[in-house]
Amino acid sequence: MPQSQLDDEWAWRLLEIINAGWMSQVVRTAAELGIPDLLARGPRSAPELAAATETHAPTLRRLLRGLATLDICSELDDGSFDLAPMGRLLRTDAELSLRSWAIHWGRDLWTEWAYLIDGVLTGLSARELINAKSHDGLIIDNPARATAFIAGMGELTRVTAHGIMSGYDFRTTERLVDVGGGRGDLLAAVLKENPAVQGVLFELPDVIDHARPYLQRAGVADRCTLVAGSFFDDVPAGPGVYVLKSVLRNWNDDRARDLLTTCRRAMTGSSNLLVIEHLVPDVMEVDPVHRSLGFIDLLMLVTQAARERTESECRTLLSAAGFTTTAVTAVARNLTLVEAVPTT
Repeated sequence: MPQSQLDDEWAWRLLEIINAGWMSQVVRTAAELGIPDLLARGPRSAPELAAATETHAPTLRRLLRGLATLDICSELDDGSFDLAPMGRLLRTDAELSLRSWAIHWGRDLWTEWAYLIDGVLTGLSARELINAKSHDGLIIDNPARATAFIAGMGELTRVTAHGIMSGYDFRTTERLVDVGGGRGDLLAAVLKENPAVQGVLFELPDVIDHARPYLQRAGVADRCTLVAGSFFDDVPAGPGVYVLKSVLRNWNDDRARDLLTTCRRAMTGSSNLLVIEHLVPDVMEVDPVHRSLGFIDLLMLVTQAARERTESECRTLLSAAGFTTTAVTAVARNLTLVEAVPTT
């Protein structure tokens, strides 16, 4: 193929990458307006949807046509719009709903990505650069943002829960302690599939408030003990399996080691530790999974000046905190489950 033709193909590919942000905003707008929920009852016209959402009908139709190109909805011959299978995942009541994450990404994270270049220059997060506040401080100070963030993180966990349970056999687990487990999405998924397991959710007080109603709706509240506190001070002690999902990545090596040491102190000799993280490869390649890991690593920079680790870095961190790594398993497309036990 002539070089000029290759350049032309690469130009169109690069333009698609540059312009990709429009998709986030289209999906976020649809989610925030509740379009997927309205279409759950069947096809509706743009004027009907505009009346229900109090929007401008001709402009809403343009949004709906954009959604149709993304396979979120479909445009029918009579001019009405129907919800596509993927669009059902933006419904409030969908089992694997991603509605809150779509809103959090398009509304709360959107402007922070403009500070990526500043983060690369300074090593600071957008939140530090804009507000001189930590990630946790912003979440606590802004209830609306906190709700979307906690729900969105829970949605991401539900999407990966099946893969996690395929990568570890929880059937013989008597007690599962989810440290920093958000509102309990992973804990609820494990308890539903394993009726003999008793759960403990350990989280910050503000997050525990979100967990209670969620675990009740999930039907597992009677098998869950909710404990509020800071995992840098202590965590619930005793036997069982301790889980840290997407927790260590939030902290530098010193703080992560302190957190692991707190868990080690609480565990018995028969306890197991599961560290579930987005471990990045030593060498990045043009690959969908690598691309998602690259995105997540940069997301951690933008939001918290944090980073994802490699497998060897994770092993080193566990060893420094008194653990021996016993197994490393790829789960849920871009997640890795690392099993460890207290070093004897």
